[in-house]
Amino acid sequence: MSRGGREKKAEASERRCIVSGESRPVSELVRFVVAPEGMVVPDVAGRLPGRGIWVTAERGTLEKAVRTNAFARAARRQVKLPEGLVDLVERLLVERLVGLVSLARKGGGAVAGYEKTLALLGSGRAGALLQASDGSPAQKARLRPPGGEERRIECLTANELGLAFGRENVIHAALVSGGLAERVVQEAPRLAALRARRDQASRHQEDAPAPRRPHAGTGDR
Repeated sequence: MSRGGREKKAEASERRCIVSGESRPVSELVRFVVAPEGMVVPDVAGRLPGRGIWVTAERGTLEKAVRTNAFARAARRQVKLPEGLVDLVERLLVERLVGLVSLARKGGGAVAGYEKTLALLGSGRAGALLQASDGSPAQKARLRPPGGEERRIECLTANELGLAFGRENVIHAALVSGGLAERVVQEAPRLAALRARRDQASRHQEDAPAPRRPHAGTGDR
């Protein structure tokens, strides 16, 4: 019985992506529902009523779902897609993550700034380390996340982290161990995966050598 119970629990925590056909943990997927008027609605919180349509939280996969009419096939009906659906999903994921961090901050469970973050990490009470994606890699490497690299969250920009703390920009922050920290750790991978391709492209452009300019007077040969 226990074996069957474990299998049922595992099945309940996974859904099938309508694009790849692969079953994945729900933490790696974005849920959509079709509203009564036929509009596809992202349900990043997983709370809206209706039959869920699941897509892997990767920009390329979401773009393919839009391009190949996968939502209509999954819903078995004609559907309408909001303009810029993939960007909308990204924005909603950012808002959700910023909201969770803001809740932690209002409850006294989050700190921002290098020194305060370092102190919380050193106290043994930290549950997650948050660092801006556009912060200095060398400076970020000076701080170690509590309990392993999966608790280093780097998918938000300095401006987005700042929104959670009522500041213009935040590079380093930490969450006190507890329920909100766990939710941030569980939710962040979706946004990180969605932004991964864009971040890799940006890093490639930054690392690419500048084009060589011909010496004056030599011309093209």
